Amino acid sequence: MTRFVYKAVSQLIPLVLVLLGLSSSALMGQVQTIGQWSTMSQTMPINPVHVALLANGKILVVAGSGNCPPSLSGCPSGAPYGPSNNSGALLFDPVAGTFTQFSVSWDMFCNAMSLLPDGRAFINGGTIQYDPFQGQLKSSIFDPATNTFTNTSNMAHGRWYPTLTTLGDGRVMTFSGANESSNTNTAAEIYTVGSGWSTQYIAPFTPDLYPRMHLLPNGKVFASGAPPVSYIFDPSTTTFTQNVATTKYGSSRTYGSSVLLPLTPGNSYDPKIMLLGGNSPATATTEIIDMGASSPKWAYGPSMSQARIEMNAVILPSGKVLAMGGSVNDESASSKSLNADLYDPVANTFSSAGANVYARLYHSVALLLPDATVWLAGGNPSRGTYESRMEIYKPAYLFKSDGTLATRPSITSAPASGSYGNAFTVQTPDAASITSVALVRNGTVTHAFGMDQRMVGLAFAAGSGSLTVTAPPNGNIAPPGYYMLFLINSSGVPSVAKSIQVVNSASNLQSGADGDGHRAQFGYGQRRHAGDNHGHRIPVRGNGEIGRDDGHECDGDQQQHDHGDDFGARGGDGGRGGDQYGRSERYVKRRIHLHIVDGRVHRFCAGELQDVESVGFDAGGGVSGSADGGEPEHRGGGVE
Repeated sequence: MTRFVYKAVSQLIPLVLVLLGLSSSALMGQVQTIGQWSTMSQTMPINPVHVALLANGKILVVAGSGNCPPSLSGCPSGAPYGPSNNSGALLFDPVAGTFTQFSVSWDMFCNAMSLLPDGRAFINGGTIQYDPFQGQLKSSIFDPATNTFTNTSNMAHGRWYPTLTTLGDGRVMTFSGANESSNTNTAAEIYTVGSGWSTQYIAPFTPDLYPRMHLLPNGKVFASGAPPVSYIFDPSTTTFTQNVATTKYGSSRTYGSSVLLPLTPGNSYDPKIMLLGGNSPATATTEIIDMGASSPKWAYGPSMSQARIEMNAVILPSGKVLAMGGSVNDESASSKSLNADLYDPVANTFSSAGANVYARLYHSVALLLPDATVWLAGGNPSRGTYESRMEIYKPAYLFKSDGTLATRPSITSAPASGSYGNAFTVQTPDAASITSVALVRNGTVTHAFGMDQRMVGLAFAAGSGSLTVTAPPNGNIAPPGYYMLFLINSSGVPSVAKSIQVVNSASNLQSGADGDGHRAQFGYGQRRHAGDNHGHRIPVRGNGEIGRDDGHECDGDQQQHDHGDDFGARGGDGGRGGDQYGRSERYVKRRIHLHIVDGRVHRFCAGELQDVESVGFDAGGGVSGSADGGEPEHRGGGVE
């Protein structure tokens, strides 16, 4: 009875607000209990079909043709896709409110996207043609150091609507999608950086498009939906197990969402997966399965306040899940679902999270930002048009009981990386009040699903002005890559996140940063330092002879690249080759991995840093805070 009363009341609220002439974002001033919605002043220049939060706090938006076929007037006639035909890709800086647009050489519409362990975005598949859709064999990597897309090796067959899942060792699995003949691709393939695609692992069944897949703590990949029958893929044996469990709902939860609930030391990293909404007409029901149980079974959870198809579900640093958007009938603005619901996995209940303003239907997206707010964008029920207005949700945890902004705990400093099972130190003046520490993986979202979305709780001990935090035990709990590190105090208020890279061992990465929080990352091998001509410390690897590839003599071996102002490096102790940055888009297999976000380095030679543009190193080799040492002013987020 309580559930239905809550549902009726929550559906009535927006109507009452309209009658009273109040905005839904204010929602009677109850921000301390339901949070606050607001509309951003900027509008999105392209259809935000696929989005990823990068380690530098910017949002990569990939549209490709953007559901705008060449047969439709005003749509791109073909490649390239970019600013000239309102398509392609862009970076959105939610702090500065600025856009940087790019052209792409092939149609990345309806791809899958994940973030590689080094922070680059991996774009898999896309569109060869519309009606019938044919899947693209190509993949590309977006490098935030150079703002360039570089094609990788082709898959065996095309994929349109595939799903990517990052495995515990950092490899990336792709599955499903329509192939180049418009038939469903029944093979899984696994991508390894530097060596390309594996052989095909053929499933003994035909999967749904964009299957909802989650990496479990045992290393297996669980597909929760949308069809009612769940299955598992085991990367260690490359085999599928069918008929793992059947949902109570019994019908396909098409364009509903699926979330892996928090994995924490307190719950022994027990993997519970929640299905929300889906189908047309949509359902408001949810279901939960405990994949740590000896005989996992789906069971109904509480219902949302509104039915939703094409919804979004975002896990917050508190461990709660924000469900928002969608509609009762697919691609129908007249049946839009504006209520937002907040799921508490501890209490197993939903509560109101207010209401947003604009219909968020097909191709809508949502991401958790580093300032612990949620960005909501898009909606594309008709080809050639989309919702360009963007919204921000400030959860109730950002407000005091009187509705004013809460005082947030702060992170003075944190390491750029943490290795599995090892302790690291977080400096904070609020150590005594911290009750939980959480990692939330940077999001990658499309078609009502956050691929690789997960929140991992961390064990910690408080000291005087610092916390000793223990990193996750292994890559199946937290796959390697970038996460947002949040501290949450006794009032439930989160800090602004620090970006941290989870790596295999302590020697895998060392990072320096400039005063803007940009990181220079160095990977694999034994750490040493050489001084540059400004007296700063520059981490190098092994014997660390640093070579310049600008056509001049320089200590260390030269490496041939595409452009003359790139740099290479030679290390002595057995390390792994990394990526080479600057203007080149090629790999260089060296012992050093230097990644300068939003900057370029030229003539990096014999321990001497020359001709530096837009890049700085701090003398301590640590990660600096924001430029003014404070919290980002704009509500859209930021990296400190």
